[in-house]
Amino acid sequence: MKNLPITEIQRRVNEKRDDIIHFMREICAIPSMDSQIGPVGERIQQEMRKLGYDEVRFDKMGNTIGRIGNGPRIIVFDSHIDTVGIGDRSAWQWDPFIGKVEDGILYARGACDEKNSTPGMVYGLAMARDLGLLDGWTVYYFGNMEEWCDGIAPNSFVVADPQVKPDFVIIGEPTKMQVYRGHKGRVEMKVVSKGKSAHAASNHVGDNAIYKLLPVIEGISKLEPQLGDHEFLGHGKITVSDMRVQTPSLNAVPDEATIYIDRRLTFGETKDGCVEQVRALVPPQHRDAIKVEELFYDEPSYTGFVFPVDKYFPPWALDEAHPLVQAGIQARALLGLPNAPTGKWDFSTNGTYWAGKAGIPSIGFGPGDETTAHTVNDSVSLDEVVQSTAFYAIITALIA
Repeated sequence: MKNLPITEIQRRVNEKRDDIIHFMREICAIPSMDSQIGPVGERIQQEMRKLGYDEVRFDKMGNTIGRIGNGPRIIVFDSHIDTVGIGDRSAWQWDPFIGKVEDGILYARGACDEKNSTPGMVYGLAMARDLGLLDGWTVYYFGNMEEWCDGIAPNSFVVADPQVKPDFVIIGEPTKMQVYRGHKGRVEMKVVSKGKSAHAASNHVGDNAIYKLLPVIEGISKLEPQLGDHEFLGHGKITVSDMRVQTPSLNAVPDEATIYIDRRLTFGETKDGCVEQVRALVPPQHRDAIKVEELFYDEPSYTGFVFPVDKYFPPWALDEAHPLVQAGIQARALLGLPNAPTGKWDFSTNGTYWAGKAGIPSIGFGPGDETTAHTVNDSVSLDEVVQSTAFYAIITALIA
C-alpha cells in the first residue's frame, strides 16, 4: 500500500468535524426537491470558495461544479444534491428539512439520498490538495440533479458543459461505507391503450380502454420468473409503476388508458428485448389499439436548459481487479474500516451514464444505507459523514 499521511489526514478531519456536520445540516435544511437545486448549490459553492477551490460555478443545466488542479488525469466526485419530495407531511415526526439528531444519526430529507457525500467530498478534496495528494490531477466535485432522470447530468458534463470526459468517477450514493462497483440498469416504458368513449349508461356502445390493458397488466405481474439473472447483479425486475386514464367524466367509458413500467435489467438483457417482452403480452386482437413505447426525457432544468435523452439506463459492473476498485479497497483498509466485500446498489445511480454508457471506470462509496432513501426515516450516521472525508481525501492518490 502507498505510504500516505493517514494520521495527519485523520487529525485534520477530526479538527473539521464540527464544520463538516454543520455544513451537512445546512444543506439538508435547504429544500432541493423536483431538481430545484439552485439554492443548495449556492450554499455548497460558498463552502468551496471558503476552502479555496480553483473554479466554482454553475453549469448550463444548473449543476454545481468545483474544480481543483489542472493535471492531465481527471477524476469526478459525483454527488446528486436534489431529493425526492416529502410526501405526506403528517407522516413525518420531525421537520423533514431541519431534521433531528438522535444517537448520532441525522434524520432529514436528503440525509441519505444523497446530500450525505457532499460534505466529505468538498472537505476531503481540499485536504488532499493541501497535503499534496492531487499532483498530476484535475479533480471535480460535481453536485448535480439525478432524481428526475439518472445520468442526464453527467451526460451533459461530458458533452455540453464543461465538456470533460473524466478518467475515473467516485459516486457518493449510500454504500454503508463499502466499495460498490455496479448495479442493474433500467428502461422505462409506457403502454397506451385506445378505446371509444360513451356514456356509462350506454357502455355497450363504447370500447373501454382500461379493459384492454388488463391482460397486459396480468402478464407483467407474472413475467418476473422469466427474466434474466446474473451472479453479481441479480435478477431482472418489472413493475407497473403508474396508471393514467383519459375519460370525459366519471360517468363515461374511458377512451384512453396508459400504464407506466419500470423494468430493471441485469446483464444479458437488452433494451430492445425488454420492450419486445412487453409487446408480446398484448393480445393479438388489440395490437392495433395498444402501443408500447420507450419513454423519453426532454424536460427543461430549472435554468431552462434542455438536454434530451431516452430513458434507458444500462446495467454496469466494474471488475473487482480493476485499479479503481483496488484503490477503494486499499483506502478503506488504510483508514481502519472493517473488512467488507465489494457490493452493488439495488437502486440506480448516475453510474448508468458514467460507466454504463460512457464506459468510464466508476465506483461508489458513501455514508448511509440506501434502504432509508425516499422514506420518512431518510437518515445517515454523522460519524460516517465525517469519516468519509478521509476516504475522499486519499482515494485519488491510490489509483494506479
